[in-house]
Amino acid sequence: MAEGAEQEDKTEEPTPRRIDQAIERGDVAKSIEVNTFAILGAFTLALVVAAPTIATDLVRGLTAFLANAHEVPDGPGSMAAAARGGLLLWLKAVAVPVGLVAVAGLAAGYLQHPPVFNAEALMPKFERISPMAGAKRLMGIEALFQFGKGLAKMIAVGVVGGAILWRDRDRLEVFVRLDPAACLSAVLSLSLKLLAGMLAVHVVIAGADYLYARLRWRGRLRMSKEEIKQEMKESDGNPEVKGKLKQLRMARSKKRMMAAVPSATVIVTNPTHYAVALRYEPGMVAPLCVAKGVDAVALRIREVARANDVAIVENPPLARALHATVEVDREIPAEHYRAVAEVIGFVMRLRRRAA
Repeated sequence: MAEGAEQEDKTEEPTPRRIDQAIERGDVAKSIEVNTFAILGAFTLALVVAAPTIATDLVRGLTAFLANAHEVPDGPGSMAAAARGGLLLWLKAVAVPVGLVAVAGLAAGYLQHPPVFNAEALMPKFERISPMAGAKRLMGIEALFQFGKGLAKMIAVGVVGGAILWRDRDRLEVFVRLDPAACLSAVLSLSLKLLAGMLAVHVVIAGADYLYARLRWRGRLRMSKEEIKQEMKESDGNPEVKGKLKQLRMARSKKRMMAAVPSATVIVTNPTHYAVALRYEPGMVAPLCVAKGVDAVALRIREVARANDVAIVENPPLARALHATVEVDREIPAEHYRAVAEVIGFVMRLRRRAA
């Protein structure tokens, strides 16, 4: 009951981080029916392509062995050599089909998801040997679904196979009286029909099972709103800590600005709200903004400027425009060159008169 209630609380789709963590643990969506379909398809292809060659090679080898059986010595070593020869002949015959089936099985698993190595999956866990956990797995919804799926698969395969054989029921009676070599092609044709029917059934089964496995995997990874909040805290940091860090950064930036105000050439202000400190020296491409602020910060900039005999010029439109367009420690934009040049020229003329 508790597990069901906990699952009901998980109403949110899994985040990319949760999905990545599941993949790292080796928890991926895979369907065994897709592998079965790939293996069955590879076996059918091998039967179509290589069956005549395999049959010919086996017949030639066995014929040669039986024709010369009287020449084989009756010692233990000779019998072992004959057995090795027969085994080698059989391995050569089935090497291509077996290799094709193995490659198909591996490819089907890889296409569903690339292999993931996780040492944690190899570690022993108590729930794997726990009788209670085993009973839950056997009596759970997933076990019932797998049982129903297996039963439906057996029925579908049986119906399709029975329908194919029923059409050729007259030929099956004849096979008993035919020479094995004569009925080989007929048996191969009937086998291919059966395999084609099985493949048609497994296309539907594999597609439905993969879709179910994918939905089941996504459902297993679903998260509650509390889990999403906790993940955001872990990813982005605690909001309270972030707020304190932001305050510290602002305080340090303000200190640096106030320390740079005495080096400014002029403070452009809107008398009560804005203040922008600009520094210009011969050889600079454009004036540099060394400090800016509004309200209390602007007032503090003006106080520091007065204490260090830095010129203060009231120009509300220019002050607002500079505050909106230029960042601290950056040159002013080109569209303000003319207006700023007039202000700095005015300050320079005042200095020369005072000197």
